[in-house]
Amino acid sequence: MSDEVNELKQVRLHKLAELRAQGIEPYGGRFERDTVTAHIRNGFAEMEGKKVRIAGRVMARRIHGKAGFANLQDQSGQVQLYFRADDLGEQRYELFKSMDLGDIIGVEGTVFLTRRGEISVQVEDFTYLAKSLNPLPEKWHGLRDVELRYRQRYVDLIVNPPVREVFVRRSQIVREVRRFLDEEGFLEVETPMMQPIPGGATARPFVTHHNALGVDLFLRIAPELYLKRLLVGGFERVYEVNRNFRNEGISTRHNPEFTMLEVYQAYADFNDIMDLTERLICTVVERVLGNMKVRFQDTELDFTPPWERITMLEAIARYAGVDFSTVRDEEGARQEARALGLDIDPAASRGEVINEVFEELVEPHLVQPVFVTSHPVELSPLAKRNRDNPEFTDRFELFIMNREIANAFSELNDPLDQRQRFEQQVAKRARGDAEAHFMDEDYLNALEYGMPPAGGLGIGIDRLVMLLTDSPSIRDVILFPTLRPL
Repeated sequence: MSDEVNELKQVRLHKLAELRAQGIEPYGGRFERDTVTAHIRNGFAEMEGKKVRIAGRVMARRIHGKAGFANLQDQSGQVQLYFRADDLGEQRYELFKSMDLGDIIGVEGTVFLTRRGEISVQVEDFTYLAKSLNPLPEKWHGLRDVELRYRQRYVDLIVNPPVREVFVRRSQIVREVRRFLDEEGFLEVETPMMQPIPGGATARPFVTHHNALGVDLFLRIAPELYLKRLLVGGFERVYEVNRNFRNEGISTRHNPEFTMLEVYQAYADFNDIMDLTERLICTVVERVLGNMKVRFQDTELDFTPPWERITMLEAIARYAGVDFSTVRDEEGARQEARALGLDIDPAASRGEVINEVFEELVEPHLVQPVFVTSHPVELSPLAKRNRDNPEFTDRFELFIMNREIANAFSELNDPLDQRQRFEQQVAKRARGDAEAHFMDEDYLNALEYGMPPAGGLGIGIDRLVMLLTDSPSIRDVILFPTLRPL
């Protein structure tokens, strides 16, 4: 804390003591409001001349002798307050003059229009609800101190209305996702966040310990295997808006704790889910934004369907100039990738090489919404093999603005094939891959009872919100992102 800020805080502490010395409680109790600032502004024609009770935070204050103005801010916005010594009396007016920016007050007064045409409330009485001891920053521009904004989100929300709007829109987006799926006949469910075996994705988990049971548990990296157990149990359309935890790096696209939507539909395949995904996102965009064209940074994204669909190998041929369908052996694939300037692991399989080329040389070109299908089987341990080409799976990823927004596939429901895939993952883990899958015997047992053919989908809610709020960093759409300790 700077010396200047500390001095201002000491002044406020002195004012706090003075209030109490006068018998005024600086931290009041319940205050019954009958309206909010937005209703006063938007409904002025009906509100003019009426008495109102509003509450909020003082964001600006201007004193002109025996009269003064303040801006009162609540969640809906701001309205101007007009204080007069003739209305309040000298003692109460002096109390107004001693207010600090950031103080929370309750106000009773009459709505009117000033001579300058400003919608205002002429204050007849007010009460302290919370005295602010820390001074608000005079200027709080997002690019000025981004780190402090994230660490003190509560201050960011007070002084930066556009930040509040991002999180209002986030709530709208999630609500519309739920509404769409409910209308499609899906059932929202909840699955464990602490799991004995982490599964459903390739990621490093967080580990905790349950004292009473004496066992280690893992924060879930995905709800997938539990949701598919529900398909075995007879639920045919389920979804979960869930919190996942992955012990990975932090970047503008990654936060260790994040929100995912996962959807599973029995008797469907990845083509059905592709159609569902397109309809879902287009519906959300239309309902929330009212326009299928969205500005993200300096790019206009057009969500108008239908979206392009292209296989991974076709995308590589288009953007990297290599046709891996003619490269059948692993060493040949590695040589092709090295010729493109990539540093390839000498032990990388053909599928891993294909994925590396795709990530490095193709993803930067995927700006407008596009479905990329047919991923190598090594990269998709839970996806069904393609019948015509078993080296690839019936899977797709949705890319928008160079980033993966959704991942989906025809679910693998063959327990023998799934066991073999798990065994391959266990072997990778034994070789040091901390993100490889564990063996999950209970999930295999569930599959042996029979799981109907199904399509599954995962959408990164945070990344979708980023696109629809023009937010360049995932930290801009998570209220309290994970940060390095000071």
